[in-house]
Amino acid sequence: MNGQNTLFRKVRRGYARQILGALLTPLTLFGVAIFSGCALQKPLWQESPSVTRALPEVAPVVDSARLHRATLANGLQLIVLEDSRLPRVALGVATRRGAGDEPRARAGLASITAALMEREAGTRDALALAQAIDERGAKLDVQAEWDSIDAEISGLTRDTDFLFEVLGDVVRRPAFSSEELRRLRANKMGRLERGKDDPETLASWAIKQAVYPEHRYGIPIEGSPSTLAEISQAEVRKFHAQVFVPNDAIFYAVGDVTFEDVLARVNATFGDWKQGEVLAEGAAPPSLETMQRKIVIVDRPDLVQSQILLGHAGIARTNDDRLPVELMTRVFGGGGFSSRLMTKVRSDAGLTYSVYAAFDMRRPSGQFFVSTFTRVSETRRVIDLVLSEMARMQTQPLDARELGRVQSFAEGRFALGLETSDAVMSSLVNLAVYGLPEDSLDTYRRRVRSVTTRDTERVAKQYLAPERASVVVVGPAKDLQSQLEALGPVTVVNSSEVNR
Repeated sequence: MNGQNTLFRKVRRGYARQILGALLTPLTLFGVAIFSGCALQKPLWQESPSVTRALPEVAPVVDSARLHRATLANGLQLIVLEDSRLPRVALGVATRRGAGDEPRARAGLASITAALMEREAGTRDALALAQAIDERGAKLDVQAEWDSIDAEISGLTRDTDFLFEVLGDVVRRPAFSSEELRRLRANKMGRLERGKDDPETLASWAIKQAVYPEHRYGIPIEGSPSTLAEISQAEVRKFHAQVFVPNDAIFYAVGDVTFEDVLARVNATFGDWKQGEVLAEGAAPPSLETMQRKIVIVDRPDLVQSQILLGHAGIARTNDDRLPVELMTRVFGGGGFSSRLMTKVRSDAGLTYSVYAAFDMRRPSGQFFVSTFTRVSETRRVIDLVLSEMARMQTQPLDARELGRVQSFAEGRFALGLETSDAVMSSLVNLAVYGLPEDSLDTYRRRVRSVTTRDTERVAKQYLAPERASVVVVGPAKDLQSQLEALGPVTVVNSSEVNR
C-alpha cells in the first residue's frame, strides 16, 4: 500500500526544526542535565485526572557559558554554540525571506537561487567547488524553505579557514552562470514531470492549488514548469541581492569553536557586507473565513486505490495558540496509532493503513491537512469519517487523560530533538528567523504543561473547519465522481494538468 504523503513527510522534518522531537528520554547536553528525572516520572495518563502537578521550572537548555550572541555593525546577527567534544564545526547563514516572498509568476525562484548558490561561487566553477569540498570531507548545503534560505557548510575543525572562505563565497559571491541555470532548470522540470507519476505527489500539488488558487502557496516550493521557464539569470541575481542582506540574516556556528575566534572570522568574512533594503513579505494568503469547500478529482484510471488529501488554511508559526494547536492536532490525527483518526479510520473501520493530520506553520500562516488512502470503492466513506472526526473534535474536546498523554509525549519528543548540538542550533536559528523569544526552548516544557483542555477545545473550534475543507482525490474519475458529488461541486482534472 502507499506510504505516507510526501507533503507530510516534509512537514514532519519541519517540526524537527521547530523542536517537537520524539519519545520521552533523559538527556545530558554539554555536560548540563536537562529535564532531569523525566524518565522516572510517572506518565500523566496513568494518574488520576484530579491529580495536580507543579509546573516544571524554567531552566536553560544550554549552559550559557557555551552559547553566545552578538550583532555586527551591519546588522548581521550571530549565534555561536561551543561544543569541543568532536573536532568538527558547522557554519551557516540563514535569511528571513524565502519562497513565500517570491512572485507567484516566478514560483521556484528561491529554489533555483539556492541550488545555484551551492554549484559555483567565488573563483570556483561547479566542478572545482565540488572537488574542493569532497577533498576535505566537508558538506555544503543550501536549502530554500517557505520563510528562509539556509546556506550551511560543515567539516573538520582543521579546515575552518576553508569553511569560512567557501561560505563567504556562496553567500556573497555566487556565480549564477547562464549555463548552470539552463542545466538546473532542465533538471528541475524533468523531476516535476516525473512527479506526475506519483499519486502522493499529485495529491500534494492539487491540494495546494485547491486551497490557494491565486496565492504563491498554490504552487509547490520547487515551482512549476511554466514558472521555471520564465526565470532569468537577471531575476536570480536580483532575488539573491534582495534576500541576502546582513541586516535580515543570521550567521551561526556550532561545534569545536570559540566565540572569540568565530567573531574575528565573521568580521573578516562578512564585516564589510553592506546593508540592504529588506525585501517586503509576500502577499498574505487567504484566511480560513474566506474559504469554501472544493472537490477535485485528479483522474488516474490505472489506480485501484485512491490518494486522499483534505486541507484548508492553517495558522502562523508565531501564533500564540501554536502549542494548544499542536497538542490538539496530535490527539486528532498526528499521534500515530493513538490518534482519534487512526482509531476511527484504521482500527475500527479497517479502511486504511495510515491517516495523518498536521498544521504546517509558516510566517503569515500555513496549511492544515489530513492525508490518507483507501480502496477506490471506500473513498467517500473515508472522507465522511475524517470530516465527522473534525467536527467531533469541536464537540468532544480532549479530556484530561488525552491531554496529559500528549503533553508528556511532547516533552519527551522535545528532549530527544535536542540530543545533538546541531539540533539545538537548528532550533535556535528557527527561533531567530521567526523572531520568537530567545528563551523559547527554556520555557517550552512549562508552556506545554500550561495548556488546558479549555485551550484545546477553543483552538479546535477556531482552527478546524470541516465545512470549509477542500478535498482532493487521486484515482479513477469514473468510479469516484458519483461518490463525491453530494459533498459539493466536483472538478475533474487530468494528471497532466496538475502543476503545469
